[in-house]
Amino acid sequence: MKFIRFLLFPFSIIYAIVTSVRNYFFDVGIFKQTTFKKPIIAVGNLSVGGTGKTPQIEYIIKLLKRKHKIGVLSRGYGRKTKGFLQVDATKTAVEVGDEPLQFSIKFTDISVAVDEDRVNGIQQFTNSEIILLDDAFQHRKVKAGFYVLLTKYNELFSNDFVLPTGNLRERRIGVKRADVVVVTKCPTTIDAQEQQDLKQLIRRYFNGQIFFSSIAYAEFLMSNNNSKIKTSELSNYEVLLVTGIANPKPLEKYLSSLNCNFKHVNFPDHHQFSVKEIASLKSDFEALKSDNKIILTTEKDFVRLSDEIENLYYLEIETNFGNQQQEFDDLITNYVKTNL
Repeated sequence: MKFIRFLLFPFSIIYAIVTSVRNYFFDVGIFKQTTFKKPIIAVGNLSVGGTGKTPQIEYIIKLLKRKHKIGVLSRGYGRKTKGFLQVDATKTAVEVGDEPLQFSIKFTDISVAVDEDRVNGIQQFTNSEIILLDDAFQHRKVKAGFYVLLTKYNELFSNDFVLPTGNLRERRIGVKRADVVVVTKCPTTIDAQEQQDLKQLIRRYFNGQIFFSSIAYAEFLMSNNNSKIKTSELSNYEVLLVTGIANPKPLEKYLSSLNCNFKHVNFPDHHQFSVKEIASLKSDFEALKSDNKIILTTEKDFVRLSDEIENLYYLEIETNFGNQQQEFDDLITNYVKTNL
């Protein structure tokens, strides 16, 4: 695979030129950008998939929703519909995408919508004080007021290259549009020296504030039949793990740390499960030998599978900033206060 990517290097040069020209046209005003009077926070990345945008969006929702009316806008990746759609519990992942549906079900006191035309989508949020844009760092037709750029701990953008040789959607210098960089999915054991080493790599392209976050797993597994299991007791169960996310390895590692006996059935990110695949999963579950067995999935996959599989459990995750939490919170809330 690496050799094939190396052979595609000439295409990466072409891709880099095209995206650079596009960004230049936006920077100098040849391509139009629309600004809005209300605070708009965009969360995104330079690379494709798996940087932790969903838990980061949820973190900001929790931070702001107590005092403000929040609107979340996504393009609804993987949906079979077009145009603007309001998201609520009556919708399906096929109609609106899995992540927007997850936001709507989890936070009933916010507004969630999907629209590939972000300018039009924002204009529909007439009652929202603050708009959060999901995966919108490259959507330059909207000029957000605050950009949060995510990069994975073990795959920093500063060590990567543009597609198809690497995983970057644009050149590394695109990070200069960000207001903050968050290094995501860090181990909880990361120390000050390692943070400093990572900062030096990022500082080659970015001079703003840099934060480090890790993934925290919930204390309980939740299910679609209103039952729950303590996460620390997973070693007592035989588990069929079903995932359709970009990078399931951290979850595998976490379950292994709990001495969990699991069989993993892995699908591509945002996968829409077919009737045949659902039947196969049920068959795999029945084949498990233990009397104490469950099907476990991620929260994002749960919204696509919960109507198809009974007694389905999911493990909720959230972003944890450790001792940088107050500093990050203040940065977001101060931006909002200044721009409301």
